[in-house]
Amino acid sequence: MKHLNFSTLLKQVLDWSEVWAILIPLFILRITHKKQPFYLKPVITYLWLALVMNLLVDVVGDFKAYLPSWAQSNNPIYNIHSLVRFGCFSYFFILLRKSLATRFKKIILWTFVVFIIVNFFFFETFFNPRHLSGDLLAVEAYLLLICCMQYYLSQLRQNEEGISEDADFWVVTGLSIFVVINFFLFLFYVPMITENPALADKMWDIHNVAYIIFCILIAKAFYVPARN
Repeated sequence: MKHLNFSTLLKQVLDWSEVWAILIPLFILRITHKKQPFYLKPVITYLWLALVMNLLVDVVGDFKAYLPSWAQSNNPIYNIHSLVRFGCFSYFFILLRKSLATRFKKIILWTFVVFIIVNFFFFETFFNPRHLSGDLLAVEAYLLLICCMQYYLSQLRQNEEGISEDADFWVVTGLSIFVVINFFLFLFYVPMITENPALADKMWDIHNVAYIIFCILIAKAFYVPARN
């Protein structure tokens, strides 16, 4: 019985990790009392927006029985979150002057915009209450991973020393871990939740763990002083 109670508590903590994990970098940002580099502004903006969206996701998920029928699905919020995350981190990469190929990054951004238009005009409904858009999340993860890889390649070509001392390195590393772990989960999540909802629920715990790591590494970035 004690084991069951502990498992239930752990599951609840993981389910709400998308909220409390965000508080880690925001808390660090608050206590550091130092001016963050300008290229981190989109990341900070993302954290505040994500806090609101993730709180809504969990409130709707746990208390939907008390909400009107039109507000009982949190799937559209995940779709909105995907757009916000991609927009903020695309702008973050564009602002990184040390990571070159700005035109390439803008092409990635416009590729995502075209995908959104085509996908939700012809194939999916953005505000589908039955399931989130696995294709949207998978494409977002794939394109952000390309941006992360381009960042690492640019640092190798420039023979950057002490790269791990830079705030942007920790942000990109956290984002890389998040998108690498979740790409295939996003890609197959909708079929999985249709065929085996229990398995899909357990697999989402992996997403939550990756999100915790993501937030911790962003918090690490807020501690790191910017180099010239």
